[in-house]
Order: sequence, then C-alpha cells, then structure tokens
Amino acid sequence: MGITLLLKICNFLLFLMLCMIHGNFGRDIPKGDEMNIEVAYEKGDDHLCLNHAHDNDDGCHKKMIHNFHQHMHDHTSSSSSSHMGHMDLSWNIFFHIDDLKVGKKIPLYFPTKNSSITPHMISKQEAKLIPFSSTQLPKILEFFSFHQDSPQAKAIKNTLVHCELPPLIGETKFCATSLESMLDNLGQIFGLSNNFKVLTTTQLKKLVPNLQNYTILEDPKEIFGTKIVGCHPVPYPYAVYYCHGQVNDNRLFMISLEGEKDGQRVEAVAMCHMDTSQWDPHHASFRVLGIEPGVAPVCHVFPQDNLVWVSSPASAS
Repeated sequence: MGITLLLKICNFLLFLMLCMIHGNFGRDIPKGDEMNIEVAYEKGDDHLCLNHAHDNDDGCHKKMIHNFHQHMHDHTSSSSSSHMGHMDLSWNIFFHIDDLKVGKKIPLYFPTKNSSITPHMISKQEAKLIPFSSTQLPKILEFFSFHQDSPQAKAIKNTLVHCELPPLIGETKFCATSLESMLDNLGQIFGLSNNFKVLTTTQLKKLVPNLQNYTILEDPKEIFGTKIVGCHPVPYPYAVYYCHGQVNDNRLFMISLEGEKDGQRVEAVAMCHMDTSQWDPHHASFRVLGIEPGVAPVCHVFPQDNLVWVSSPASAS
C-alpha cells in the first residue's frame, strides 16, 4: 500500500513538471529540477484537453487547433528571420567535447516558447481516439480541419514520417502521444528493476532568446546512467515527443553557463555523442562544427522543453 502511494506521488510530481514545461501553470521549472520516477505507472490526473476528442465542435478542440496555427506561425516566422549566413540560429546548440572546461566560451542560442500557444498533452485514452499514422493522414487532417497543402499539414506529415523511420543500429526510439505512453515505453527500455529520473535545461530568470557566448562557470558535472533517452517535442496539434537513445558511448553533463551579453544564467543539460559514424553527412552539427561523420564527438545542449531520462539500477532495500 505504501509503494502504491509513493508511485502515485511520483507520477503526480512528474505530471506537475510536464505541466510547467507546457505552460499549464504559467511558471518556470525551479533550478536543478530532477525527479526520481519509479518505472511502474498507475494512471493519474493527466491534463485533459480533448474531453470529447471525436467531437469537432468541442471548445478545447478548437482552442488546440487555434494554438497550433499560432505555434506554427511563430515557428515559421522565427525560422525564416533567424538565418545568419544561411545558418539557422537554432543550430547554435553544438560544441566540441574539448570545450567542456571552466572559463570556456561557447556560442549558443536558447530559444524561448510562448507557453500560451504551446500544444498541451492529452491523455492516453484521448490519443487513442485520434489516428497517428502517415497512412491515416487524410483522416488526421480532416479531424483537425487542415487543408492538405497547408503548412500545418506539412508539419503533421513530417512528424509522422519522422516517427515511423526505422531506428539506427543500436538505437531505441518511439514517439509519445501522451504521458502514459511515454512512461510505458520508458519502462520497457529501462526495465522494471530500474529507477529513472528526468533532467531539463533551466534558467534563473526569464530567458531572452539571444545568440551569444556563454561562459562555463564550474566544472561540468557528468551524469552517469545505465541508459539515457532524450525526448524532444515535435510539431503537432497536441504535445508529441520524439524519444530516442543509443547503446553506444554517449556522455551526459550538467553545465552552468553565463551569457556574455546579458549575464543570463542557465543550468543546461548537454549530451556528447562519441560515435557519429552513422549520422547523416548533412546533419547540421557537422556544418556548425566543421567536421565530418565519425571524425570527432558531437556535443549539444538541450533546449528547455526537452526531457532527458536517465536510468540507474534500483538500490537494494
């Protein structure tokens, strides 16, 4: 009975964290936020958006579609105006592993998001009522009232295709359409005998998007785990996360940064991929760092709305 109560508390705390990430409570995640989450999952009070997902006249459904329109508009406007020498500002998340030292300055860009229009999570039961497959694209577009040639339709199609691509050798991947499905998949990857925690990039005050040099203030703290899975939000009318992890030798760090221009303090989660030999040669990281696949490790910081899950063996009772 005590274990069941603990699981409910842990899952509720996780839900609160995800709500804050998606702007449901209009506040930032506290510095250094991380939670120990038991793999076992019991259904909790997930954020319900589509109370009647099959009903196109549902008010929340209309609001979700409106928010996705606005979210796509902001994303497109930002992307089209944020090129500098034909390089998107959002690419400025990559750095070399040799940069991980106190006093090193790294040019980075941390994008911000408008939480009022960010797609929110829906429950597993609601997600089941909406097709999530490229073979069902016409039905999906009809459900959300998007024209097949619209930017929103293109974004939905790209997300579905990306989610359906086969994994690389040694890679585990899935797309989570709800909190429950995310935890279900993580439980299968990490194993029922393991505990895991989630890490996020956080800031000490409201972050202003600004490409600038960030100085590493302290020795980076390496986070050790038996398995690591990163989850990235992808464009969709409701919150969908693309999650993946590889068996090869990746290294995870927490780094304390300070912006050179505005003094912005960021506690960033950073990953170093030690083997990039299988990566697409046109991957943005190679262009930013001036290297080729397999030549050297590629490191990057995670944006604030990304989740990084780390597992470790359960301690003996």
